[in-house]
Amino acid sequence: MKDPMKKRVTIQDIADALSISRNTVSKAINNSAGIADVTRELILQKAAEMGYKQFSYLNISGRSAQPSAESPAGLKNGPSEIALFTGAFLSQSHFASTMLDRMQQELSQMGYTLNTHRITKEHRRSLSLPITFRKERTAAIVCVEMFDRKYDDMLCELGIPVLFVDGPAKLHGESLHADQLYMENFSEVNRFIYDMLRLGCGKIGFIGDYEHCQSFLERYAAFRCAMMMESIPVNDRHIIKTNERQEIESSLRNLEDLPELFLCANDFIAVEVMHILVDLGLSIPGDVAVCGFDDSTESGLVSPRLTTVHIHTQSMAFSAIQLLMTRLKEPSLDYRTVYTETNLIYRESTKVPDTGV
Repeated sequence: MKDPMKKRVTIQDIADALSISRNTVSKAINNSAGIADVTRELILQKAAEMGYKQFSYLNISGRSAQPSAESPAGLKNGPSEIALFTGAFLSQSHFASTMLDRMQQELSQMGYTLNTHRITKEHRRSLSLPITFRKERTAAIVCVEMFDRKYDDMLCELGIPVLFVDGPAKLHGESLHADQLYMENFSEVNRFIYDMLRLGCGKIGFIGDYEHCQSFLERYAAFRCAMMMESIPVNDRHIIKTNERQEIESSLRNLEDLPELFLCANDFIAVEVMHILVDLGLSIPGDVAVCGFDDSTESGLVSPRLTTVHIHTQSMAFSAIQLLMTRLKEPSLDYRTVYTETNLIYRESTKVPDTGV
């Protein structure tokens, strides 16, 4: 007699086994927001124990993707997964979201799947890998919003190619033993500061934790360098080294005098700063001008619209794929650091220089 087929494990089966809602299990399986990391890990562990297979193939766009029957180009019978490690939920406003969408499309055509693995605080504390990760089927790891140096060093020692899109701040010059991809952080910040100085705006501050990641550090260094080269002193009280709204608001309220302009480490911080300044009864840019970085969706929706620096996410996607494919083909290559072009965009939150056009 023919053996009956093994029953396929469903999301409802996992929910029943843990006595929780199906919706909670679905959020964990799909790496959605609104669920505690401890609960997510518990659900994924139970899913693995019960033999639930589908979550292994969930790609970044949330669509189910099966591994290609053909081997990836240039890798005979090699692993077909590119593992995306991220320490944050990447909303549609995050610059990496559109970059990763493009990467997923291109990698899929090459026979790879791009699979997301969320790295929690517990993973970082214990230097452990997520249960959804399988080294034997992984061709390479792409890290986004992964700024814990000890954890990153651990990943670099796995014997698998690793690509960092941004990375931990190199406060003392130490570089990761991996390929690295950045947006160009220096030139356009320099240009912006020089433009503002020429327009008579000499009291400039910076908001953002410049030790948070390498990109924030480079933007801060570019600001400092531009001011130094023009022999303009920086008031250290106008440097607010935090990304947290409450701490920013407290610092702004305690300032005896405000600068004419705040350069912010990214748009998310800049938008928060604008809301705080308005709550304090100040006008933008009349009392204080504000500039961000990333050209997020919010930068064009806030009022006044935010001066910012645009990141070319499509260029970053293709640069990332090139770095990955050449590393897979030539594992012994020296590690490379690549920067992609950015462009300053002037809007109403700052003065706008006369281009003469």
